[in-house]
Amino acid sequence: MEMPVFEALNVETLPLRLGQNTTLLQRLGEDWRSWKVREVGDGNLNLVFIVEGSAGSAIVKQALPYVRLVGESWPLPLKRSFFEYHALTRQAARDPGRVPEVFHFDGEQAIIVMEFLSPHIILRRGLIEGNQYPNAARDLGLFLARTLFRGSDFSMKAATRKADVALFADNVELCDITESLVFSDPYFNAPLNRHTAPQLDGLVAALRADRDLKVEAQRLKHLFATKAETLLHGDLHTGSVMVTPAETRVIDPEFAFYGPIAFDVGMLLANFWMNYLAQQGHEQDDNRRDMRRYLLEAIETIWETFRSEFSHLWRTERNGILYQRALFEDQDDSLGAEQALDQVLHDIWQDMLGFAGIEMHRRILGLAHNADFELIEDPDLRARCESKALKLGRHLACNRRHIHSLAEINGLVERLEKEITL
Repeated sequence: MEMPVFEALNVETLPLRLGQNTTLLQRLGEDWRSWKVREVGDGNLNLVFIVEGSAGSAIVKQALPYVRLVGESWPLPLKRSFFEYHALTRQAARDPGRVPEVFHFDGEQAIIVMEFLSPHIILRRGLIEGNQYPNAARDLGLFLARTLFRGSDFSMKAATRKADVALFADNVELCDITESLVFSDPYFNAPLNRHTAPQLDGLVAALRADRDLKVEAQRLKHLFATKAETLLHGDLHTGSVMVTPAETRVIDPEFAFYGPIAFDVGMLLANFWMNYLAQQGHEQDDNRRDMRRYLLEAIETIWETFRSEFSHLWRTERNGILYQRALFEDQDDSLGAEQALDQVLHDIWQDMLGFAGIEMHRRILGLAHNADFELIEDPDLRARCESKALKLGRHLACNRRHIHSLAEINGLVERLEKEITL
């Protein structure tokens, strides 16, 4: 039997291709010829369309057989949509209501049809514009704790988790992107690298000659590649979150795989710190003081909510093969369980800081930059903002074992923000 030939969707062909799907007809309206389709994808990898019909709307996301940001010279397998679909279903079960509902999945054509989130906007965009979201930090802290704990050997049955590890282990190509673009490429003159030049040239040269930094980056890569603790989102930044003032949703888990718990946490917090250090490039007449305060408070809320909820789940849902209750609570030794929890959280804290530091470097020195800095039009001002994030990233990666609180880090961030020169 011949496999169907992959065909990329466009606004004209989408209704013809999907108009016979019973689930979509129920969601959007029976008259598929009247569906309104517009392409909205501006990401690095995929096609994304909004489809509106008489009965409702949906998002149609299709993977392409290459990296969209680069083009056909960088091939990429369509199976990444398979991993995104399976990650979404698991995240929906582990933190209900925090990811878009999936209506339809076509693995052969790499298509996922899911809930259209409206009037949500991308969190990164809102933060750049100076908007504050009162529920986002707590929601994200809960999402991190619930998905990371419930996808681990702390919670899952061993056989189920091992089967899941085997399933997601095949997400090889997207892991390779992370392993290269995040942990290695920023630290040498890789072909796809770019940075604000010539303003950052001196600092970039110093970082690439920094032996301690390169060793730490590779130690963190070692953790990423070998510490299969839990099912990660794998690309959790402020561009993977959609918000309203009342609601927070997490999207785009196509990089999902089993890795260290601290990775998702560090990636997310790094993007909040970077947004803080980019605020100078977006404000008018020093009008972002409240925004800066909000961002630092959000970082503290994410971490404290994560710690609190992770601890709650440890005490109530620790039914896996690690730190078994038979060794602690069942022997009337709850203090032993608490001692173990403290050590686990301490390890997550240290690793989280390291991953956060590396994320800052790759977003400024590697291929995939973020809009926080990129939308600063004045290159001198952009470079000043970026240089502060590079310095912070180096400090977090190299000194994470000696950093004891977010207050310590946030104090450094405030001092860096006031620096005038590179």
